[in-house]
Amino acid sequence: MIKAMPAKNQGPGSPRRADLIASLNRAVREATGLGVVFGEAVAARLGINSTDLECLGLIAGADRVTAGALAAATGLTTGAVTGVIDRLEKAKLARRERDAADRRRVYVRLTGVAGARATAYYDSLGSAADRLAASYGTAEIALLVDYFVRSRELILREIGKLKPKR
Repeated sequence: MIKAMPAKNQGPGSPRRADLIASLNRAVREATGLGVVFGEAVAARLGINSTDLECLGLIAGADRVTAGALAAATGLTTGAVTGVIDRLEKAKLARRERDAADRRRVYVRLTGVAGARATAYYDSLGSAADRLAASYGTAEIALLVDYFVRSRELILREIGKLKPKR
């Protein structure tokens, strides 16, 4: 387990900075790995797989989304997203809705059951994360947000590199 290290302002080539970056990378890998394990446990409780759970979270965060938006957010193909939506509907966690203004457009929205079931598993983790975040200053939280938003973009680019070329 990696211990938090006090920050010191070190130059770009300093050994201390290199150690901090290595520690940051290890800590992120450990945290994301445990996040995957937690997500798989929640997905199993909900009767879906971890990819479906990630998509469920994206739907919940947006109220409703199109399959194309889910594909763009996850790096999955639209065909794979169709399978995700089919499984979420079968598990009664999401439903398709036609856009009233444009019947060709279909949105995916959580069912009431999904919110209640998924929330039960995330309440404790969310409360603990809120307490942890409260121990940081506003500038530190802004830095963490920036780091993770940019990390997400980096990971999506790397996923794109792994896709077979057409």
